[in-house]
Amino acid sequence: MQRRTFLAASTALIVSGPCGAESDEGKSKDVPWLREIQTPPAKLPADAPKLADLLLDNDGRRIDSLNGWEKKRKDLRKWWLDFLGPFPAERRAAPKLKVLAEDRPEGVIRQLVEYEVEPGMLTQAYLLLPAKLEGKAPAAAAFHSTVDESILQPAGVKGVPEKAFGLRFARQGRVVFCPRNYLWPDNTHISAKDEAEKFQKRLPKSKGMAKMLYDALVAIDILASLPEVDAERIGAIGHSLGAKETLYLAAFDDRVKVTVSSEGGIGTKFSNWDALWYLGDSIKQPAFTHEHHELLSLAAPRPFLLIGGESADGDRGWPFIEQALKVYSLYGQPLRVGQYNHRKGHAVPPEAEERIEEWFRAYL
Repeated sequence: MQRRTFLAASTALIVSGPCGAESDEGKSKDVPWLREIQTPPAKLPADAPKLADLLLDNDGRRIDSLNGWEKKRKDLRKWWLDFLGPFPAERRAAPKLKVLAEDRPEGVIRQLVEYEVEPGMLTQAYLLLPAKLEGKAPAAAAFHSTVDESILQPAGVKGVPEKAFGLRFARQGRVVFCPRNYLWPDNTHISAKDEAEKFQKRLPKSKGMAKMLYDALVAIDILASLPEVDAERIGAIGHSLGAKETLYLAAFDDRVKVTVSSEGGIGTKFSNWDALWYLGDSIKQPAFTHEHHELLSLAAPRPFLLIGGESADGDRGWPFIEQALKVYSLYGQPLRVGQYNHRKGHAVPPEAEERIEEWFRAYL
């Protein structure tokens, strides 16, 4: 299917009528390709990592019950949060939004908003709402990738249309919040090294991902507080840098019911996780024995779709899905986690767009 044809068809599904909480009538329980994304590749790449079995307790005994897993889940969650270090502030009530600008692309109210992400520290985001909204709507946080235009990308103001998740989702009846990553001092240019060093001076015991996770949690606080939003139906999506944020957010925020992580690099050796603004060079040390299959499994049993293109993610990521499936199975069928490999590099081709649409329609 050509990109233009696909986007027109997907938009037409929703903008033809008022938007609101979607009926479950006519919705299939699962995407028809669930089994496909849970099937291992025909040949595992030589660089696929060997991961620790998550269903062994601290004494090496087999975990075969949900109760046993919940104990280990608690331990893993604590380990990772301790590893990330302190959050930059204590989250209280969702911060108030100040509308700086508004426009109305077809079917959508798009607002540039400002808010206090930390005490005394302002940042910006785009809030997109369906123009016709009746009742409470599902919602999503859409995280931008490493492009100068930051939040303008998911909001559909600038950048390639296939990564305008916020604009597209709002046209399909969802309220979408697109927050700016802390590495951008404004909305139009990145300054990763400088901003990461500033953060490290403020919180020398914290990883950059602690800041990213904190900011993402605040974004969900904001979405959940909006009167237009059904707080029980919130999802998250991101590509590349944004995919990294969605992985951590899904692991540590149970309010996120559906996740799509596209080409972020699920393994700590798959992309630049050792950068100062992510986890730093401590992950290169022999003492670091953890991996992100632990985070993926913390998201269970909530639907999680990993998308790869044989750049940051791909067939070598299968062991992460394999381990997660074991944990998801403890919660019962169906197991709503898997990886779709479009094999087209660090991109979001039309077939990946289609899978993303189907995933969110089925589960949010």
